[in-house]
Amino acid sequence: MPPPKPGVIPLAPLKLGEILGGAFSTMGRYWKQLFGIGAAVYGGALVLVGVAALIAYSATGDHLRHVVSLSAEEDPTSADLVPLLTGFGAVWLVAMVAFMVSTAMMYATVPAILQEAVLGRPTTFAVIWRRAWARVPAVIGTVILSVLIAVIPMVLAVIGFFALMIGAISMSHGSGIALWTSLGFLGALATAPLAAWLWVKFCLAPSAVVFEVQRPVAGLRRSSQLVRGDWWRVFGITLLASLIAAVANYIIQIPFSFLGMFSGVIGGSTLNDDPNPASIVFAMSGYMVIMALGQLIGQLISATFPQLVTGLVYVDRRMRTENLGPVLAEAATVPPRYGP
Repeated sequence: MPPPKPGVIPLAPLKLGEILGGAFSTMGRYWKQLFGIGAAVYGGALVLVGVAALIAYSATGDHLRHVVSLSAEEDPTSADLVPLLTGFGAVWLVAMVAFMVSTAMMYATVPAILQEAVLGRPTTFAVIWRRAWARVPAVIGTVILSVLIAVIPMVLAVIGFFALMIGAISMSHGSGIALWTSLGFLGALATAPLAAWLWVKFCLAPSAVVFEVQRPVAGLRRSSQLVRGDWWRVFGITLLASLIAAVANYIIQIPFSFLGMFSGVIGGSTLNDDPNPASIVFAMSGYMVIMALGQLIGQLISATFPQLVTGLVYVDRRMRTENLGPVLAEAATVPPRYGP
């Protein structure tokens, strides 16, 4: 007999097509909750960054106008550069925190929706928001730990790449050929695969943190346990999902790029021969709004589809290694309880 399928996937070990189909079905059935929360968090992050940029411009506008008005022979003074760099750093910090929280919210939202999608249950925006927001601190901790663990080999790989380039340049000058080339080759060869291995090893941690209400370190251990023995399959599926999201994002950006260029040409034609920064920003506001909208839509796809696939890989691994299918089938018959 075929396995039960109360929701978007059959409650049995999944094939690649069933994982991808389940991700698309979840996007179709729960698009209001999924994209509603995504638009809220990423739109809020954009608004917050815009407000921070306006505050920084109001505080450093005089210094910016003075630097812009300098001729090519004049150098800006530290009295102008320090406030500008401080303002830029403050806006960058606000943007980093805002988008980190937004991404963590989406990382928590996707498993919260999958909990209902796998069981075939309806849900609401408010229920998903409460569940996801409660797990955001743990997800942030999980993502930070994953990045810190994987970033060290990545940094070493970059160093090895530059060493390899230096070795290639030195080869033409006949100095240090063997040393630099060996260091670059060995560094890139040893660290890049290690970074990829660690990244895949811990890719299921956000799902474990939300599904099982785990803490960050426990989520990393849980991901490592579930990926063990099936690393290549998890790597291939997550890589394919990322490629699909990247292609979709690229296709989405094409019409927005054309509209943005058209708006930018119209706005640029209104400028006089000696425009000030404020008039430039106003003339290009249409271009910036259109491109920001395109980036927002593309980010929604990039942040949701790969995570949906990863969440279903997590469910698949538990059904394969822990016989989770019968437990889910029994849970699907229990009426949902919508509480805080």
